[in-house]
Parts: sequence; structure tokens; C-alpha cells
Amino acid sequence: MSSRDRKKASVYRKLQRLRSVVNSTAVNKTSIIVDASRYIEELKEKVEVLDQETGTSGISTSQNPLPMQVAVEALEKGFLINVFLEKNCPGLLVSILEIFEELGLDVLDARVSCQETFQLEAIGGENQSNAEGIDAQMVKQAVMQAISKWSENI
Repeated sequence: MSSRDRKKASVYRKLQRLRSVVNSTAVNKTSIIVDASRYIEELKEKVEVLDQETGTSGISTSQNPLPMQVAVEALEKGFLINVFLEKNCPGLLVSILEIFEELGLDVLDARVSCQETFQLEAIGGENQSNAEGIDAQMVKQAVMQAISKWSENI
């Protein structure tokens, strides 16, 4: 079997695998890819609906024992970030601000309370060096990761 035939067979197998994953009945490559694209769009819509229904992400797992809520909303040029933890967390603000810097977000406005609970409401605007490429989900994951890392170090 020639190299070309092996590549052709490999592409065929991958297309058939894709076809089965997206439950497509299509037979040609273009139709399978169109069906896959539609399937991805449907999944994105389902994720958005679930995000809207839950509003925030309440996470309490063995990896992250701190009950927390993190919500990130995309704005025209930046993000509205809300973080709530049920206890005061000295040093957490610094960790979150470092994540903002890594993401290329400038803090345009922020309110923080660290009395008995930790509450942060911030508006992060994308700076010029990183004008595109990040979305609300990326910001949310980064903030949650910062909280997890912070909680491991306490």
C-alpha cells in the first residue's frame, strides 16, 4: 500500500469517526463536515443555555474545597467579573490580579470586600497588546484556576 493510499484510508477512517460522533447520515466529505459544524453550533447553544440557567459556577470539589461563585460576563470591550467566597481569603486578590495581567486585562473599575467573605466585582478591559483572542469562558477558567492554586498554598 502506498503512502498516498494510507493517507487516504486514514482520512476516510477519521471522517467516518466524525460522522458517527455527530450522528450524520451524510456520505460525502463536505456534508459530513457541514453536519459536524452544525453539531458544534448546537453544543455551543446548549452550553450558553446552561450557563444562563446556572448564572454562576458554584464549585465545591475535593480539588477545590472552597465554596465559590465565579461569574464572567462579556462586555463590549472587556469583561465583568464577579467572585464570591464564603470566607475571607488574604492574598487572593493579588492572585486574581496577577491572572488579569497574564490575560492582558486592565482593571478599569473594581470593588472588593475582604471582611468576613471575599467579594470582588471588577471590570477588566482588554489592553492593546491583547485586543482579541480571549473570551468570558477563558477568563472564568483562569480566575477559578487562580483560586484553586491559591487555596492549595494556604
